[in-house]
Amino acid sequence: GAGTGGAGVTTLTHVRDLVVRGPLRVTGLSESVSRRQIFTCRPTSAAEELPCARSIVARIGAVAYRRPLETREVDALLQFYASGRQRSGFEGGIREAVEAVLASPHFIFRLERQPERVRPGAVYQIGDFELASRLSFFLWGAPPDETLRNAAATRELTAPGGLEKHARRMLADPRAGALGERFAAQWLRLQDIDKVHPDPNFFPNFDEMLSKAMRTETITFFNDLVQRNASALDIYRADYSFLNERLARHYGIPGVAGNHFRKVAYPDDRRQGVLGQGSMLVQTSMANRTSPVLRGKWVMEVLLGTPPPPAPADVPPLENTKESSDDGATLTTRKRMEMHREDPGCRSCHLFMDPIGLALDNFDVVARWRVRENSVSLDTRGDFYDGTPVSTPGELSRVLLKRPIPLMRTLTENLMAYALGRRTEYYDQPTIRAITRAAEADGYPISTLILGVIKSDAFRSSRAEAPPDASTNSSRSH
Repeated sequence: GAGTGGAGVTTLTHVRDLVVRGPLRVTGLSESVSRRQIFTCRPTSAAEELPCARSIVARIGAVAYRRPLETREVDALLQFYASGRQRSGFEGGIREAVEAVLASPHFIFRLERQPERVRPGAVYQIGDFELASRLSFFLWGAPPDETLRNAAATRELTAPGGLEKHARRMLADPRAGALGERFAAQWLRLQDIDKVHPDPNFFPNFDEMLSKAMRTETITFFNDLVQRNASALDIYRADYSFLNERLARHYGIPGVAGNHFRKVAYPDDRRQGVLGQGSMLVQTSMANRTSPVLRGKWVMEVLLGTPPPPAPADVPPLENTKESSDDGATLTTRKRMEMHREDPGCRSCHLFMDPIGLALDNFDVVARWRVRENSVSLDTRGDFYDGTPVSTPGELSRVLLKRPIPLMRTLTENLMAYALGRRTEYYDQPTIRAITRAAEADGYPISTLILGVIKSDAFRSSRAEAPPDASTNSSRSH
């Protein structure tokens, strides 16, 4: 038997054996939500089975393919049903048909059907169902819901104002959180934080939970901007973020308790926007030291859209620069960078990158604030490429915002590339500039940029890449 540990509770240490018997009186599979969604009809005779199967397959196929199925497609899927029914009855037939749907390229890829007789290279307007898929995967990272599918069926999306109406509805939906989880994570390279493993000898408190909290901070921050339709400039200047207790304590911000993320105002201008968030600062560090070069390069590439040219092949990396002076004193990162920059092949690019990165060097490898490195006071002074002195994250944010157009064009270009599932080309640039100009008068509301992409000709059209036949549908993976 088993003993009790007070209040009638059986204690595990006194359990000698445990026997479970069952199942008893089995009557078949129990009903579930997924089964109810699949089996929307139940045949009561053999004559009703095929019409019921056709109805189920056509409906499931339309949801999975994100468009109505043609008769020939339903007939092809019913062959799988017939094969399964012969072996396992009606439910076995439906199971095989559903498996065929899930294995189809029309489910796995976003196939956009070209109109007939469109010549290669020609631009054509995509259909309502293709438009519904583009919109839904852009804003929700998921297939269209029933409301959007119904709008596509009635051609509402290609009617004046229809696309914008549904885009606004979807932006107000919690599922628009996919913009942070997918778009912002991709644009801001949040996956790169997993590539940096701070040395536990120097940073023993950094762990996977803290890394995940930093990623969550940035995603939650971006989604809040979308939900409030805030200015996109807040990405670079916000005097707040979203923190839980662990991350706030790590940043040195008091008064935050609990594991849930909530809006927290910064006590000073040390941190502003994404430039003060751990997700950016950790991914641009080395395991045991900061990297002003990587941080400057990240700002130029990700935020300004002006990546520096690759380093010459014969230039040694910064790690090869000596770490101590002739008198044995440990050199700061800044001093080693200055020595590295003496190489003429390095100087031109580093003149732009280094002042940006040095302005962020008060943040250590794990994004904590510091004023000394190797027991030496940090010197973060530098000149931005326009000659403006910068030495702090706040000054860097302000000098970037003096010219907001490059920031906004880069954000818009990344939104468009994400929405279209392709790299932007030279012929997209006039549209990107027009979207940015349209948002300028109102202070760049983030929804204006998003809706500008959605209403653009590029979003509502496609370019024929090959002769129009069944083998040349353009595709995008989910």
